[in-house]
Parts: sequence; C-alpha cells; structure tokens
Amino acid sequence: MCRVQAIGVRHMGDASVLTIHVDKMTCGGCVGRVDRALKALPGVTDVAVNLASETAKVSLTAPATANSVVDGLTRAGYPARVTTVQMDVSNMSCASCVGRVEKALSAVEGVVDVAVNLASETATVHVLEGVVAPDALTAAAAAAGYPARLSGANTSVDHSARKAEEADALRRKTLLAAALALPVFLLEMGGHVIPGVHHFIGATIGHQASWILQAVLTTAVLAGPGRGFYTSGLPALFRGAPDMNSLVAVGTLAAYAYSMLALTVPGIFPGGANVVYFEAAAVIVVLILLGRSLEARAKGRTGAAIQALIGLQPKTARVERNGQVQEIAVAEIVVGDLVLVRPGDRIAVDGTIMSGQSHVDESMISGEPIPVEKAEGDTVTGGTVNGLGSLSVRATRVGADTVLAGIVRMVQEAQGAKLPIQGLVDRITLWFVPAVLVLAAVTVICWLVFGAAATLPFALVAGVSVLIIACPCAMGLATPTSIMVATGRAAELGVLFRKGDALQRLADTKVVAFDKTGTLTEGRPVLAEFTVVEGLDRDVFLRAVAAVEAQSEHPVGRAVVAAAAGPLPDAASVRAQDGLGISGLVDGQTILIGSEKLMASEGIEIASLGEGAGAAMSKGQTVFYAAIDGKIAARIGVADPVKPNAAKVVAALRAHGLHVAMITGDKEETARAIGDQIGLDTVAAGVLPKGKVAEIEALKKEFGPITFVGDGINDAPALASADVGIAIGTGTDIAIEAADVVLMSGDLKGVATAFETSRRTMRNIRENLFWAFGYNVALIPVAAGVLYPSFGLMLSPVLAAGAMALSSVFVLSNALRLRGIKGSVV
Repeated sequence: MCRVQAIGVRHMGDASVLTIHVDKMTCGGCVGRVDRALKALPGVTDVAVNLASETAKVSLTAPATANSVVDGLTRAGYPARVTTVQMDVSNMSCASCVGRVEKALSAVEGVVDVAVNLASETATVHVLEGVVAPDALTAAAAAAGYPARLSGANTSVDHSARKAEEADALRRKTLLAAALALPVFLLEMGGHVIPGVHHFIGATIGHQASWILQAVLTTAVLAGPGRGFYTSGLPALFRGAPDMNSLVAVGTLAAYAYSMLALTVPGIFPGGANVVYFEAAAVIVVLILLGRSLEARAKGRTGAAIQALIGLQPKTARVERNGQVQEIAVAEIVVGDLVLVRPGDRIAVDGTIMSGQSHVDESMISGEPIPVEKAEGDTVTGGTVNGLGSLSVRATRVGADTVLAGIVRMVQEAQGAKLPIQGLVDRITLWFVPAVLVLAAVTVICWLVFGAAATLPFALVAGVSVLIIACPCAMGLATPTSIMVATGRAAELGVLFRKGDALQRLADTKVVAFDKTGTLTEGRPVLAEFTVVEGLDRDVFLRAVAAVEAQSEHPVGRAVVAAAAGPLPDAASVRAQDGLGISGLVDGQTILIGSEKLMASEGIEIASLGEGAGAAMSKGQTVFYAAIDGKIAARIGVADPVKPNAAKVVAALRAHGLHVAMITGDKEETARAIGDQIGLDTVAAGVLPKGKVAEIEALKKEFGPITFVGDGINDAPALASADVGIAIGTGTDIAIEAADVVLMSGDLKGVATAFETSRRTMRNIRENLFWAFGYNVALIPVAAGVLYPSFGLMLSPVLAAGAMALSSVFVLSNALRLRGIKGSVV
C-alpha cells in the first residue's frame, strides 16, 4: 500500500514536480503566503498550493532542490511534514559502507536526513511525507550494493488516519475548553438568560470573586486548549505575515488583557468602562476549536475516494517461489513472480494469467458492475476482485507501476490542481488578513474618536468582532474542497481527471468533437449483411469466402471470418490486390472478393445484387462483393457498430447547449450515415490524422472552446490541441497520456459524466465563493458597529466566532454534496 500512497516526484525534461504536505495552513491567507514563499525560491518555476489537501505542488529546476523547498517553507512558518522510514541494511562492514549507504539514500529526491547505524545495520531516513515511496529507498540502497528491506509491517503514511487523529485531538481540546469556559459564560451571561442570577452571584460569592474565578478559568482556556493560536499566530504577526491564528490571538488577547486590567487596576478606566470580557475570550476559543474540529473531520472526508482506492490493494499475497508457496507483503513482490489468486481474493498486482479461468470484478477501474470473463493469456489488474475460479498470475507491473497506483497518482495530482478561478481568490486572501488588522484598528479609533462617553468597551467589542468575523478561512477552502470531492467521486465512476483544471475548462466548452472508430463505434467491424444469388447455399459460400479472407490481415476480412460457422475449407493461391480486394482457390473454384471497382475491372456484372448497395451504405456499412469463377455470387456488408449509448450521449450533450461534431478519416457516405444515426450537428469526413488538428482549430474558431474525445495513436495530437482532451481508457497509452480526462471504460456515458461533474463542481465552487465573500462583505460592517447608531445593534465577539466557524463548515459541507454525483443516466 505504501507505494500507491506516494505522491512522489515526477520528472518532466529538466524539471521535476514535487508534491509536499505542508503544516500550519489554516486559511486562504496562509495559502497566499506559502505560494509567495515558494515562488521566491531560485529554480521554482510553478507552484500550486491546496488548502483542503494541505499540499503544495512545486516544479523545480536547478538550483532548486527538495531540501531548499523545505527550508523555504520553514522560514515562512509553514514547515513541510516529514515522516520516518526505518530500514534494515545488509552487506555493511565498515564506516565507508555507512558513508556509501547514506550518500545513496540522500540522493533520493525528497529525503531530508539519513542516519545509518553500522552496529545495528539499520538506517533511519527522514523523508517528506507522501513524496518518497519506501521501495525507492530500498532500490537506491540495493543499487549501491547494500540490499535493504523495510523494518516494521507498514511504514506508509495513512493520511486518513492522520486526519482522524487531528480531528480527535481537536475534539478533545474543544471539550476541555468548553468545560472550562461554560462556568465563565454562566457567571457573566447567566443574568441575561435567567433573571435573578446576577443578584444571586452578588449575594453569594460576590462579583469580585466571580471575576477572579472567570479570570482563572479563562487563563486555563487560553494557556491550555487555545495555546496553539498564540504559539503560531503571534510569531506570524511579528514576521509581518499574519494569518487566521493571528486574528484570533490578537482578538482574544485584547479582550483578555482589557478584562485583566479591569479586574486588577479598575481605577484606570472611566466610569461605565470597568467591565470584563473573559467570557468572550474563552467562548471564542471554544467556538473556533469546534469549527476546526468539524473542518478537520470534513477535510478527512474530502479525501475519502483516494483512501478507498488505496485500500483496494491487499497487504499480502500468496507467491510461488522455488516451488514453495509463501504469503508475503505486496511490497515485496517483484516482476516475474507467480502470484496465486484464490476465489474471492483481491488481485495484488498487474499481471498475465498463466493458468486458471474466472470472472473478475473490474468495477474499480471501469465503473461497470458486470464481472469480466478471464482465462489463460488475459491480463488482470491489481485491486480487482477475483470471482469463483482460481488463477495463477505472472506479475508484470508492481508497486508504483501498477494501474491502480497510476489512478491514485492521477487523482492526487488533479486534486492538487489550481483552477483559474482560484487565482483571484488567492490574490484577495493574500492581503485580506493585514487589511482586517488595519480595519479593526480603524474601527477602534473611530469608536474612541466619534463615540459618546464610555465608548471604550464598545470600541473593544467592535474591534474584536471585526478580527474574528473576517477570517478568510472559508475563501481558502471554497475551491480546493470542491475539486477534491469531485475528482475523487469521478474516479469512483470511472472518469479520471488527469489535470484538475480540466474541471473548469470543461464547463466553458461550447463544442464537443468525437473521433469515430473506437470512440463512437466499437472499433471492431462485424458482418452486417451477406446476400447471395439465388440457388447458392449462403453458409457454404460464406465459409469459402472466409477461407480466403482468413489469410488477410484486413479488419474487414476478419469480420467475415468471425461470422463463418463451422470448419473452413482450405484456400490456395491466395493473392491480395492492393486496395481492391483478394482472390484464391477454394475446392477448385476461383473466389474473387473486393470492391465494385475490382468487379468492373474483371468484367463481372453486379447488377443483380447492386440495387441494395445504396441502402446498405446509408446505414454506415462498407459494401463489397464476391464472385465465383468470374460470376457475381454475393454482396457483403461490413459495419463498425455504433456504441449502444452513443445516440443518448450525443442527445444529452446537445440538451446542454453543446454543438456535437465527428472528425473521421472514413469516407463521406459512411461518416454521414453514422452522423445521421446518432444525431450529430457536424460531420468532417476524409480527414487525415494530421488534418484533425486543423479541423479542431476550425471548430474552435466557429463555436468557441472545444473538447475532443478519441482513443487512438493518431488522436494524440488532436487530444493535446483541444482545450480539453478526453481519452477512452480502452485506447492506447499515447492517447491517454495526451489527454486531460481519461474514461477508464469504453462506455461513452463517461463523457456525459465528465461534463456533469464539471458543471456541478463549478456551480458548487461559485456557491462556496458567494457564501465566503458575501459573508465577509455583509458582516464586517455589522461587526464594526455601523448598525449601532441607527438600531442600537452590536455584534458580540462570541457570535462573530460562531458565525466564522459556521462559514467554513458550510463551505466544506456544501463541497461534500458532490459525493452524491451519480454519473450520467444515459
């Protein structure tokens, strides 16, 4: 499992792309500061910071290194997460061996520190969390001549478990803070809720003793569960890069300090200003901790799809080595191992079936629930579920090279993407917190200058409320949470967004262009018609034609062979006539098969069978003829069947206002017939592979942004040139690598699902941003007290804290609604 969890380092020419987990990011302002700190490093060419996944994706060229990125993050106050991998190392005999092992391990990008112990023959390696796969470390040590293996059963980082631990820790802090803050709230605010409480306190312990008790309990809240706000927020403030913690720290400390002065030196305040706000400081900490606890739990749920994919790979497998069957960790399987799969087991690695027969549930890849029949020679994918049969599988791809690992990488990279719409948010949130600090100061000054007598308490309340309510946390979460949930859910439905920004570009699409063969059609020609002249046995002659075609490599010929039932006769003297047809001797008779042009050149009259040719071609069939000893014998129609859902998918796309086109190299008649059959708006036929890009540019110029859907090698340029390229996953690796979106099955409904996912995600993001911005725009003036002169209304800091926490929880909850995407119903 550790291998598929590694986000890793990808090399692209001279550059490498590094994805790092970052600590202490709590709001959109943090995202902006991390982004700015990384972009300032020499050699960093591109940065995408994601608050929801707490990651930063960085493109590096010399002189930038993983360690320089780590140092830059540390200086900015947002350290990279580092985890420890323990290894047992063999063949070390002296101090120079230690040096060579340390050098080999340190050379692995993402390794922060290495400590090798000769006496215990172990290595302790500190690596960037999620960047370095443990098998990369063992491979590096082995390449240096020191075979190594991982110590312990599981050295991988379980991000879902870490998220759960963070949420539990925050929950415990919240409960403790609430227990300490409740008496403070009741002592100070109880009189506003229950008449007589204020007089009861005065008549029993006294108001001075009540204030002292509140001070003690509030100090415990701030120094205990709330300590993190000050240890993080104040240093950030002093560095000139304030964040959300800074706002909370300044606001609560202002209320706390004012209250302590009112308690200890009451004479310094004018009449009516000698009041305490201990309950505000304590309850603000409770509410913000509660909001963060709910937020952490919701963040964990946004990555549920990734964790579900990772969980598909079994931890152990039964492997036959040297005639012995042993159960070993999946991480220890190597290419060439023979893996024994029992009924009901999950298949551990990608491989080829050497023996056995079964049905395999491949829904985790294709989204299709029907198990696929598998037999000797067929390939299987790691993570899929074996049916009732037993299989022996030769491992062909293991670890990070498996299809499942590739799917996880694609989804992780898509989830870490930054949509164009996020750029505006980042620019705003980068300056938002400093602006809020200034605004809070201006608010206090305005109250003191323009307010009536005894306005100091009002100034404090207004200033603290502005600080607390204005946190841009919801803004920073608005986009990345929606991306994470949507791309994860799409992966479960068999639609992989290789590039997260395709979500936004799909929503902007105006025209969808399809390749024909293998995309709109099955890509496997079948015999649609075999009409013989009167008096000729159809089945006998079909076998004779198939006997000749069996020696041809043409796909049309293979369709005829596939349709022939029973044993085929022998064919001799088979000769292909380039571009026209094929001939051969069967049972002493000359069989000639080919186009109308070939028949005419041989002087063979086809009139008796030619009348139905037009109707057959109008159905999209390729029509040709067969003759016996110079006389016409049969008309043959071969068609590449349109995929069952093609017409419904096209109708669904058109219903959403999209112009739907087909670009194909087929001749006009066949292409037009298929276009009419499935309801296309535009058909471009006879287009050579090089011409597809030009057709795409023409459609783009006429209609606007274009999405191209294809599957073949010749589709790769078109996929890359379109605004969004969608590759059919059953197609070639080259096409898939050139695409932005991959459909893991050949079912076209995945195209409609991709568009549905895009539309719902962008609508969700706009809802989140509207709430986040609208909330701040509407409530900051209220917090500042603009309603007080006219209506006598002031926003309590406690209510401000509750509203701030609610805004983040709302954004996360709204994003989680995307988990309900059902996919296209076509």
